[in-house]
Amino acid sequence: MEILRTEHLTKIYGKDSNEVIAVNDINLTVARGEFVAIVGSSGSGKSTLLHLIGGVDRPTSGRVLIEDQDIYQMDNDRLAIFRRRQVGLIYQFYNLIPVLNVEENMTLPCELDGRKPDAELVRELAVTLGLDKRMGHLPNELSGGQQQRVAIGRALITRPAILLADEPTGNLDSKASDEIMTLLHEANHRYKQTIIMITHNAELAKRADRVLVIEDGCICGGQGVDR
Repeated sequence: MEILRTEHLTKIYGKDSNEVIAVNDINLTVARGEFVAIVGSSGSGKSTLLHLIGGVDRPTSGRVLIEDQDIYQMDNDRLAIFRRRQVGLIYQFYNLIPVLNVEENMTLPCELDGRKPDAELVRELAVTLGLDKRMGHLPNELSGGQQQRVAIGRALITRPAILLADEPTGNLDSKASDEIMTLLHEANHRYKQTIIMITHNAELAKRADRVLVIEDGCICGGQGVDR
């Protein structure tokens, strides 16, 4: 079953001689529970595409539908609520709040939404992510790999429709990178979590169900792309 569809998605920056087409008429579908990797060189448009899919940046034209909802038909307030509840985001730099401990960072999306965190899910994620003995620690007391695990937990705590990972291993050594990929796979299989990950690492991308290649703002390879 399809969970995400983009239709003629386009993002243009600048005008006239300064015009840059960052994302160029992309039509894409992703099935529920699929793990998709998007690879491309620096400046290829992969981060822009991820931000458009996640409702972080509005497109110049085209549509993004998540669970059949056209997210860019929403006003900014509705989109912010939808994004907080239905889109999990993981970045290369962990973006943890330094004065909050691990548990507080993980459950922050629930607090911002005025909802009580699911205590059982918090416990389950803590164990799954290997953070059960670190829940009272502050970010500066954790390794880079542990901080990224907290970011993964924070992205999963609302049980989002899709999880978007922007170079999630880009700031980690090879051992920590492998651990993070293993955890993403576990989230994909255990929670049936739909994941879209962008990376420049072709070897890591091969661990996804499907790999798409983006260059000059266009997806130029991979299955499931509508032409």
